[in-house]
Amino acid sequence: MSQLVELHSRKAARILSSARELVLDHGVGKVTVSEISRAAGVGKGTVYLYWPSKEDLLRGLFARELLTLVEEVIGRLTADPATVLPRHLAPALVGTAQKLPLARRLRGGDPELLRLLSPEPGDRELYARTQPAAMCTAVMPILHRHRLIRHDRSLAAQAYALHAVLSGFFTAVSEPETAPIAVDDPYEVLADTVALLLERSDAPGEEAIAAAAEETIAVFCQTRDAVLRLIELSQAPAQ
Repeated sequence: MSQLVELHSRKAARILSSARELVLDHGVGKVTVSEISRAAGVGKGTVYLYWPSKEDLLRGLFARELLTLVEEVIGRLTADPATVLPRHLAPALVGTAQKLPLARRLRGGDPELLRLLSPEPGDRELYARTQPAAMCTAVMPILHRHRLIRHDRSLAAQAYALHAVLSGFFTAVSEPETAPIAVDDPYEVLADTVALLLERSDAPGEEAIAAAAEETIAVFCQTRDAVLRLIELSQAPAQ
């Protein structure tokens, strides 16, 4: 994690924290480097010691939220391979992303925000890969191969259905006033829904679960490494 400059500099950590609060309060378009430096208690030039531009700082800021999301899932899969089952993985992704307000803004697909954060096509593809629905979809071929999900429907149809379910639950959890009725635990409802939609009626074997979890961790580690590269590229070369 040496790429994360804030691990080696308290000033950089304060700059990131201040930028995050200002973006949440005012949006990316209205935040300036002067405001960030003032809130962090550092000179404007200090910001440029760590990030070449405001855009680079904001790219690094959003990428750190995506890194938190991916590492949370890797940690859960490592601690409990059964997390790879749809009934566990879907709520884990939605719940973790829900706790990250900047990641939620990315999920909204604001074109202006995406242009600012991802000037290169590869960056845009990376942001798309870190959306919970996309991550679930990336795992589904692994689950299918290890016979952890149903085989009576095409993988494409299952991926489409999962995307629709997750999109709906994101809206319901993010904007509870849009739901027709409140429930005590929406994530339990999500788990039951995904299990009925995708999982087989017979219990999977532990070996299949472990193998699928190992492959899934590898997929998420690739994404984590890509996010870390994006963070490193966003920082000033000396950092």
